[in-house]
Amino acid sequence: MSEKIGQLKMISSDGKNYLTDVADAEQILRLIQTIPSPKAEPFKLWLAQVGSDRLDEIQDPELSINRALKQYLKLGYTESWVHQRLKSIEIRKDLTDEWKNRGLKEGGQFAILTNIITKAWSDKTPREYKILKGLKKENLRDHMTNTELILNMLAEASTKEISVAIMPEHFEDNKKVAAQGGNVAKVARTELEAKTGKNVVTTQNSRSKFKMDEKNRKTEG
Repeated sequence: MSEKIGQLKMISSDGKNYLTDVADAEQILRLIQTIPSPKAEPFKLWLAQVGSDRLDEIQDPELSINRALKQYLKLGYTESWVHQRLKSIEIRKDLTDEWKNRGLKEGGQFAILTNIITKAWSDKTPREYKILKGLKKENLRDHMTNTELILNMLAEASTKEISVAIMPEHFEDNKKVAAQGGNVAKVARTELEAKTGKNVVTTQNSRSKFKMDEKNRKTEG
């Protein structure tokens, strides 16, 4: 057995807990590559294809964008939402590049600033936002409606532009900038909610909203 295989207590069919061999996805895929059985060949061919596709995408990043577009459409998202989502990735990248230019560290500091931005415009931290939508490990942005996604993009784009303008030097200064950027989107959110009488931040996720819209269109027709 691989030295990377661990053991955790898991419930068996008899209702008792027993130490069971466990591995993460990467370890399992590496083990599959070492299996000499012909039954493992389809998995090996799939891994080879994935690796080949990834190398192609490194040479031509547009291929990865096209792949993401097709995958989102297969999952039931509308084409307009997918284009918004891909744009949000670009805006997020611009923001994180700006943070890197300011000497901030990926991971902890990025997470803290993201929490501040999200809390500022939506009145919820990303964790609270996920709980509202009934999510666990899923990507929050993948479950935002069009309006939520647009406001989140506005918050991140505003944070980046403010940072470029005032050039914060310290992490505490960047936290203030994050709050200011998020507040720009909060003003827009508050104005929209006042005009429509509807909450922007809801339990709906993007796919459930699309299904509801489709149902309403059929009813009206």
